[in-house]
Amino acid sequence: MHTSALIVVDIQNDYFPGGKWPLVGADAAADNAAKVIDAFRKAGDLVVHIRHEFKDPAAPFFTEGSDGAKLHAKVLNQPDEPVVLKHFPNAFRETGLKALLDEHRIEALVIIGSMSHMCIDATTRAAADMGYPIELIHDACASRDVAFNGTTVPAAQVHAAFMAALGSAYANVISTEAFLG
Repeated sequence: MHTSALIVVDIQNDYFPGGKWPLVGADAAADNAAKVIDAFRKAGDLVVHIRHEFKDPAAPFFTEGSDGAKLHAKVLNQPDEPVVLKHFPNAFRETGLKALLDEHRIEALVIIGSMSHMCIDATTRAAADMGYPIELIHDACASRDVAFNGTTVPAAQVHAAFMAALGSAYANVISTEAFLG
């Protein structure tokens, strides 16, 4: 039995061009995510997909039952790979994720997905607080421009800031190439 699992966070249709909440670099990040998923599958390691839906029908994206809330074609789960539905940024909050990891005796995590500044951040911090060693693959994650107090921060800077913060205390932040190498 392997002791690490891949957590694929929210790589869903609304984050791609034509979706309701497109991210900068979503396609490139999903391409890298697909490579990591393939490596986990070949190794026989656990791959867990996380899918977000908002309960509020007026939500700006990921509305319940919508095509935008479905997993993207580049990273679809295999029939034997669990999909955990969440309603909060932290994939552990009010879900069965922790129980699933415990059932498989998982001791370490690799995290990929979207959005760097929201669900990746929340899930990585929560996992670290639970004691999991984490590898966070930065170029298999995507973000978008954010605004604060009249200032727009470009997605590349948002992503870099969050990867730097997570890398300082919560995870080993590495590239897809370094991880697969």
